[in-house]
Amino acid sequence: MQENRSFDSYFGTFPGADGIPMRHHRPTVCLPAPTGRCVRPYHDTADINGGGPHGLKDAVADVAHGSMNGFILERATARSVCATPTDPGCALGPRTDVMGYHTAAEIPNYWRYAKDFTLDDHMFEPVKSWSLPDHLYMVSGWSARCSSPDPMSCVGDASGPYPDGVFGRAVNQELRTGSTSVDLAWTDLTWLLHAAGVSWSYYVQSGSQPDCANDSAMTCAATPQNARTPGIWNPLPLFGDVHQDGQQSNVRDLRQYFTAARNGTLPAVSWITPSGPDSEHPPESVHQGQAYVTSVINAAMKSPDWRSTAIFLSWDDWGGFYDHVVPPQVDRAGYGLRVPSIVISPYARRGYVDHQVLSSDAYLKFIEDDFLGGQRLDPATDGRPDPRPDVRENQPQLGNLVNDFDFSQQPLRPLLLATNPPTDSPTLPPWFAGRPACIGCTSPPPALRLNAFRGGKAVVPAAGG
Repeated sequence: MQENRSFDSYFGTFPGADGIPMRHHRPTVCLPAPTGRCVRPYHDTADINGGGPHGLKDAVADVAHGSMNGFILERATARSVCATPTDPGCALGPRTDVMGYHTAAEIPNYWRYAKDFTLDDHMFEPVKSWSLPDHLYMVSGWSARCSSPDPMSCVGDASGPYPDGVFGRAVNQELRTGSTSVDLAWTDLTWLLHAAGVSWSYYVQSGSQPDCANDSAMTCAATPQNARTPGIWNPLPLFGDVHQDGQQSNVRDLRQYFTAARNGTLPAVSWITPSGPDSEHPPESVHQGQAYVTSVINAAMKSPDWRSTAIFLSWDDWGGFYDHVVPPQVDRAGYGLRVPSIVISPYARRGYVDHQVLSSDAYLKFIEDDFLGGQRLDPATDGRPDPRPDVRENQPQLGNLVNDFDFSQQPLRPLLLATNPPTDSPTLPPWFAGRPACIGCTSPPPALRLNAFRGGKAVVPAAGG
């Protein structure tokens, strides 16, 4: 799962998608700015972006009761309280790029994947919030705070389970002692997978991860990241059921993904999470993130497992960037704003734009239907009850990702793309000088990767309720 981009910021002009409202190729929307003027969406060729604040309160402000016009004003508020000169909220000065959008000229590989496979244009983040809750929903369908290791002690919290800086302390404790007192007590999907004998791995790229001062921070202090370190992007080491099942070793270094892909030994279900420089989280390079994603997808396509593989490429939250679609309200926590989503598989519907309402809950639903016979993360049936208020996979608004596949078609061939394609992005902006950069590196998307089709034969998942 990549970081911090809205659908309109990446695919707002993609043919056939529900993109930026335009007339005669000119955006018809114009959002209010503090100057009293308004700002229209514009083509942004910059490789480094600033974005805007993207916590719970910022999501509410951006949506603005359905007007979808709070993005620039909320960005201006963030600049007034930014902490350091290197924060994009300060570094861009009075300017803002939250209304900017990229095209195939800047992200050619992403547009090629969308063109040749399936693009989901109504994928919403599962919760109106920032990275941590989104990553928790990706593996568990909930975000909560727990007062003890007892799952029933947990209380839902859309801002995330922990106060400021707790992950940095947890990482340091883990590195120093080999254990941490932080605990996520509710039930995650690995509990069901392990009980059913379904193999899984959570691959972590070693490097850095954020330790945010608060849920509206635009940039965060870096703290170490590897398979052992819990964090915003690597929450599974903190889940009590992972320890209860003795499954900690399933959280692995990303290098093991490349080995398993090459050998045709990937587990049935995999998650992949990046290190900071490859994450596309502003102010990281879009080009470098795309190179990283391409290297991971190429590895899957070269694998003996390709004919039985589905890749779900996603982004966690909107990053403060403009999007014009009002999020549906499914419960108190969500949905949040739209994010990009691409389905890549030999059986993905080629050139298809899926308009279903989706969120990362749809990934859980797909896995549950395909591997678990429709078993849900349901306190009434999963054998490890917690007080989550609803079973997200059963929300009536939620579409089904099985509609993105055509199992009767001739399997699509691998689409091996260059990791460093030419783009029209200019050199780094002056305010970025001095930061370590590696434009076009091919360091080994965070994508959710599934052996969705057992034994090389397509198995159509049952429709979810």
